[in-house]
Amino acid sequence: MTFPESIDMARPAAPFLAGGRRPKLLFLATEDWYFWSDRLPFARAARAQGFDVMVAARVAAHGERIRGEGFALRPLRWRRRGDGPGGAARALRDIVRIYRRERPDIVHHLALKPILFGGLARRLAFPRERERPLRVDAVMGLGSGFSAADPAAPLRRLLLRLALRLSARDPKGCLVVQNPDDGAALAGFGIASERIALIRGSGIDVARFRPLPEPEEDGVTVAFVSRMLREKGVLDAVAAIRRLRAAGMAITLLLAGMPDPGNKGSLAVAELRALAREPGILWLGAVADVRTVWRRSAIAVLPSTYGEGLPRALLEAAACARPIVATDIPGCREVVRSGETGILVPPRDVAALAAALAALAGDRARRRAMGEAGRRLIEDRFAEEIVIGETLALYHKLLGQWR
Repeated sequence: MTFPESIDMARPAAPFLAGGRRPKLLFLATEDWYFWSDRLPFARAARAQGFDVMVAARVAAHGERIRGEGFALRPLRWRRRGDGPGGAARALRDIVRIYRRERPDIVHHLALKPILFGGLARRLAFPRERERPLRVDAVMGLGSGFSAADPAAPLRRLLLRLALRLSARDPKGCLVVQNPDDGAALAGFGIASERIALIRGSGIDVARFRPLPEPEEDGVTVAFVSRMLREKGVLDAVAAIRRLRAAGMAITLLLAGMPDPGNKGSLAVAELRALAREPGILWLGAVADVRTVWRRSAIAVLPSTYGEGLPRALLEAAACARPIVATDIPGCREVVRSGETGILVPPRDVAALAAALAALAGDRARRRAMGEAGRRLIEDRFAEEIVIGETLALYHKLLGQWR
């Protein structure tokens, strides 16, 4: 894998296309909320560097905000999953039309579905290679796309592997992974390591997410921040808390996040309300400012059962100086250095999860030391300016090679 050098974001780049034209950058995402939550700072920095920026995504709740930032927005009629053959064909046609009309210089495909659809649309829109835009394919985590066991999973895995191999063979682009495990997995698919770049996540605003004092209260509060999915380990976290409370421990679990109706593994609202009726379990639903959750909590937990890209919730928790208990899987182990910034446990092992939570709940000094170590890790590796600088350097490198 390659490690992109960083670029000075405070220094605007001179125009580097023929005639002094500003390069056009297009982000392709499934949902507008993902661009808004994870890629908005990248778009702002790219604009400051001299790029014209636009976004293509399904528009739900953030369209006006994106337009209000001054970015052109092209709505798409698709979803993260479950489009069906007709919906998939319509989405592909729409992306082809956008690419032909806008003629971007770089397309940044965010996650596996945009990589698959965007890569195919790029070839259909521009049959001649020299006319095709540069591509940056961001693999946000191989997770459920490769581990799911539903009847359609083998075909989906075949298509994803094909899309990733085609991307890697494309001389005008590269694959970006968020953790070394995913990079190794792609190399196992036969993709040359020099075609893979490691950029760790979306970055954390370390000025906004600052160390927080631990709450002064009787007992210990643990927070699970994520979509309410079974594969994220919601029920394992609940089971561990039940076990600890049955043993007489004063411990509470906060569930912060909403169900995901487009995901087969999502818990229903009724199920979450039923869990919240149990002693020691609180479901907060959607939280406008996640820092309010970390102010109330002493420990972060994410017992995910499949490989993550780089869980943003864990990065934010570490930035707020919270120790973490998570499963020993790709993505999580990038943030949790077991024994230093938190504790790693095997997936689906409720006994080990409960034991790790109990160990931290009973040792305030250890929690503080791990929280401080986690904060240092965020500042050194995952700060927003570092990650954005690496991404901009990658754009500049590609444009420099192909201008």
